Amino acid sequence: MSFTNKIFRGDQIIWMIFLFLCLISIIEVYSASSMLTFQTSYWQPILKHTVLLIIGTILVLAVHSINPKYFWIFIVILPFVWVLLIATKFMGHTVNGANRYIFGFQPSEIAKLSLIACVAYILSGGKSLLPENLRFRWIWALTAITCFLILIDNLSTGAILYVVIAIMMFIGQISFKKMGIFVLVTLAFIAFLFGFIWLSPEAAQKVGLRRAVVWVDRISDYKEQSDIRKGNYVVTDDNFQSTQAHIAVARGKIFGNMPGNGRQRDFLPQAYSDFIFAIIIEETGIIGGIVVLALYVFLFIRAGTIASRCTVLFPKLLVIGSVLMLVTQALINMAVSVGLMPVTGQPLPLVSKGGSSVIITCIFIGIILSVSRFENPQGVLQEEEIDAEFEEERRLASENEEFDIQSAQ
Repeated sequence: MSFTNKIFRGDQIIWMIFLFLCLISIIEVYSASSMLTFQTSYWQPILKHTVLLIIGTILVLAVHSINPKYFWIFIVILPFVWVLLIATKFMGHTVNGANRYIFGFQPSEIAKLSLIACVAYILSGGKSLLPENLRFRWIWALTAITCFLILIDNLSTGAILYVVIAIMMFIGQISFKKMGIFVLVTLAFIAFLFGFIWLSPEAAQKVGLRRAVVWVDRISDYKEQSDIRKGNYVVTDDNFQSTQAHIAVARGKIFGNMPGNGRQRDFLPQAYSDFIFAIIIEETGIIGGIVVLALYVFLFIRAGTIASRCTVLFPKLLVIGSVLMLVTQALINMAVSVGLMPVTGQPLPLVSKGGSSVIITCIFIGIILSVSRFENPQGVLQEEEIDAEFEEERRLASENEEFDIQSAQ
């Protein structure tokens, strides 16, 4: 077995997808960070991002070496994450009118990982200890608290996490009756929330729902963008980002303008983050966009295959939750860039420039690889082969050492 296979263990397809996405990220972040170079040195943005990806790769290697049965430890983190989320509301760093950062990272990113692990554990380990009613209530309570604390300043992330947990509950064999109650109560809450915001936006802002108010405005703005087909579309401050993204997509055509030759990166805010997929299409065309989309689709399919081979429920649900979080976020980012959805502010996992999101994404990838390594027949066989090779190498080294001693005598 080759040296790389001994280091990069687990599912090789997942590793290939991860490394391809990192390579695309380095190229496109370098190209899309032109605005940042006016504020710092020319090389600083891409060097910082590359170092972060290297740290993320080391983190993947570390996490994928841990047996999945130990990932229950993420459950312990959840209460501390709640404290950080609350502290962020009062002490956090404000970006675009929202308090999302504290101590240089986003607690909402850690909350995604902790809640998914917690729900996976309750659905699996709690089955023999807790009746279904109690498991359902615990999951709903933990999800409601976590997502509420997130959506106060990051509505889209809270909503995505809520949907992912709902799918995990369905796969975890929560009864149709309880899932129906879950969906109906959720829809009723959404209707009440948006109705309240629509009728009284000022009152909604006073009670701490300013991000929800922003979302209602975005939905209204998205509807108004249909006027472009009638020839009376006007670019305003509210739709400037999406307009520049649409121009970038239109300029890309089939084969694009080649990396480094994009123009909209100089006009599009967050070109290196929220709208990096638009820059990818501008520079590599529809072909490049399809390739990036295909990588996430392959990631989803391969992770699903890994989950289907698991005989233990906890790692299976952990893989499902991890890949759903990553792929859903990616699809929403791409849909926003091409104008299929209102602006959400979601980065493209592993591709967009970022800090907390890159680190947590790498942990998710490490979890998937760990499960493929320790909880899948193919991974177990690979581990046995590697262990046998290491044992043979140790045996040969021992024999050579004994021979050298005898020769010296």
